[in-house]
Amino acid sequence: MLLTNVNNRGVDMRLAAILIAAVGFFPFGPVEALELVGRARIVDGDTFAYRDDRVRLHGIDAPESSQHCLDAAGGDYRCGEVATKALEALVAGREIRCSGTDRDRYGRLIAVCWVGGREINRWMVGAGWARAYLRYSNIYDAEERDAAQARRGLWAGSFEAPWDFRRARWNVAVSTPPVPGCPIKGNISANGRIYHTPSSRWYDRTAIEPSKGERWFCSEREALDAGWRAPKS
Repeated sequence: MLLTNVNNRGVDMRLAAILIAAVGFFPFGPVEALELVGRARIVDGDTFAYRDDRVRLHGIDAPESSQHCLDAAGGDYRCGEVATKALEALVAGREIRCSGTDRDRYGRLIAVCWVGGREINRWMVGAGWARAYLRYSNIYDAEERDAAQARRGLWAGSFEAPWDFRRARWNVAVSTPPVPGCPIKGNISANGRIYHTPSSRWYDRTAIEPSKGERWFCSEREALDAGWRAPKS
């Protein structure tokens, strides 16, 4: 992985490390235009991991890892996993180039990404495996209309918009934990301190034991500040 200032592509890895450290002081909001180049691990249908840095694809919203949808025949399937596999097939282990100027409140670079000359954000919406995230941008609105008309991907059957799925899961979970309004599970395992939101794939399987130092959080920002991290899938 190589992190560069897009105005100086000759920057070396030592300067890249300085840039990463500098960004750490600004966990969200505008940053100097940055570019990430290299092979990345796909977290889900709209998120990549470059070593210790994460990228959230700009302008799109893919189904959550735990989300289920209905196919054309009315059968249930794990659409979040299928969307992730579609992205994995597109990337196929090749080098990804991402460029962005903003970070979200979780420190993820909000970026447009390319693989093999193809824009990934646009492809995911056009293939029907992600929605155009109109709350933040209408740049992929035409691709979404085309995918819906052609009944590609998610549009072949029926599904809940990812943002509605997250909201519904949060509203259910927020009234059930020991601390009202704080449904995020802060788990401690051999993999470290990991937090799970209600839309996480492992949320329902995770039990919290305060005697072991595990705890509940009211927001992802609170969990991050306390030293917990998001799950890798």
